[in-house]
Amino acid sequence: MAQIYGKVALIGLGLIASSMAHAMRRGGVAAEISGYARSQATRDTARRIQLCDTVCDSAEAAVEGADLIVLAVPVGAMGVVAEAIAPHLKPGATVIDVGSVKAAVVEAVGPHVPDGVHFVPTHPMAGTEHSGPEAGFASLFDNRWTLIVPPDGADRAAVERVEAYWQALGANCERMEVTHHDLVCAVVSHIPHLIAYTMVGVADDLSRVSDQEVIKFSAAGFRDFTRIAASDPTMWRDVFLTNKEATLEMLGRFTEELFALQRAIRTGDGEELFDYFTRTRAIRRGIIEAGQDTDAPDFGRAKKHDR
Repeated sequence: MAQIYGKVALIGLGLIASSMAHAMRRGGVAAEISGYARSQATRDTARRIQLCDTVCDSAEAAVEGADLIVLAVPVGAMGVVAEAIAPHLKPGATVIDVGSVKAAVVEAVGPHVPDGVHFVPTHPMAGTEHSGPEAGFASLFDNRWTLIVPPDGADRAAVERVEAYWQALGANCERMEVTHHDLVCAVVSHIPHLIAYTMVGVADDLSRVSDQEVIKFSAAGFRDFTRIAASDPTMWRDVFLTNKEATLEMLGRFTEELFALQRAIRTGDGEELFDYFTRTRAIRRGIIEAGQDTDAPDFGRAKKHDR
């Protein structure tokens, strides 16, 4: 693959950023990679595993001369980081983020982006329950979707270059409007995480009075809830606080569906339950047919990733 950017600066060195570093190296996408993380321990780990060509002790140092700057910090911290690095951004550079909320990020980051610097929000729809610089692997984005969410007035050439960059990392890309993005992600990501956290919380309460039976006898369904609920708590706290309206709207719809199922169970309406489960089963088939999972056992997840 051809090089797309000269220097890429990764601000935040968790799962997504570390996977981006590996994928960039795999595809020869960048000539140089710099990185910064707030934690000294994270920076030390990144240096030890040689994640980046240079790991800097400040975000300002990391972005010097960078053609692409990746904000890979929790959504709640993006505005502060953008303000700090703004005076150090190279004219003509592009800033992207990898947060799963967009309206709040545009509002927090946009005002700090200097004239002559492009801002193109993005959202890679990929991840695992693991975090930190050692969690990344080059194939994380392969055949997964990255949503490109340009704000009004975004430079067309900069957007196209960002799209080409994500495709070079293995992703499929689709452009989406900011508000619609936040609504879609509330459905496919945010509410499922909230339900998983709730279900595991309920099970934790039960396990206290059942000699850990909930843990001992967990079948695949509950086990998968725990995988989702193991995700980074800081990130998900910020997601729900910054995507409040869309999350509450979808949570209201979920509650209505739950009440309908409760009624069907209470009244013994087997036909309603069968029809409902048949419709939802079709969604699973659609995901498999779209190549976003396999029909293999254990939810199609390999035991180990190629790193």
